[in-house]
Amino acid sequence: MTVFYGGFWQRLVALSIDIIILYIFTIILFLVGSLIAPLHYDSMYLTDTSPSLIYALFFPYYGMAVLINAAYFIYFYGTTGQTPGKKLLGLKVVRTDGKPMTLGTAFLRWVGYIISKLPFFLGFIWVAFDGRKQGWHDKIAGTYVIKTRRYQEIKDQVPPDDSFGPTFGNYSERNTTYGNEHGQGAPKEARFNGKNT
Repeated sequence: MTVFYGGFWQRLVALSIDIIILYIFTIILFLVGSLIAPLHYDSMYLTDTSPSLIYALFFPYYGMAVLINAAYFIYFYGTTGQTPGKKLLGLKVVRTDGKPMTLGTAFLRWVGYIISKLPFFLGFIWVAFDGRKQGWHDKIAGTYVIKTRRYQEIKDQVPPDDSFGPTFGNYSERNTTYGNEHGQGAPKEARFNGKNT
């Protein structure tokens, strides 16, 4: 049985959906904050267009946006392995050592996002060229992104008496090979010690 890795374009679309969701939420937060803040700063004799008010609004807004971004990805990856975007695209984040995702692993992956962005998003582009479709953030956190729909299609074809062995995240994966559609990145045998997965 073969589990396919999520490709670059699928992951890009999934991430774009998540970014749009976060953008809408933070815009709403900013609009609410901009309505409340002038009432507070009127007592300081600031006008709506004063630089002081703009800075006073920007930094709390930016800080809150970062916290919301972190909470969003850490919660969804740490609990289900799927953000709304990844769920819509039939993708899931799983650990390379076969253990369930945790909030700690999800936090490490989110920190990896920051590192992947810095050199012109090279860490994200890396997914397109990596044999196992891992971005830098995946390598930092020790995760893969797999196609859940393809996994289910293949799993449904397995005879009922075909027992499964060690679990890979929430999946039972004995006799499972890993790779992309072209067979790249698949080890010769499925091992769950983290060295060959």
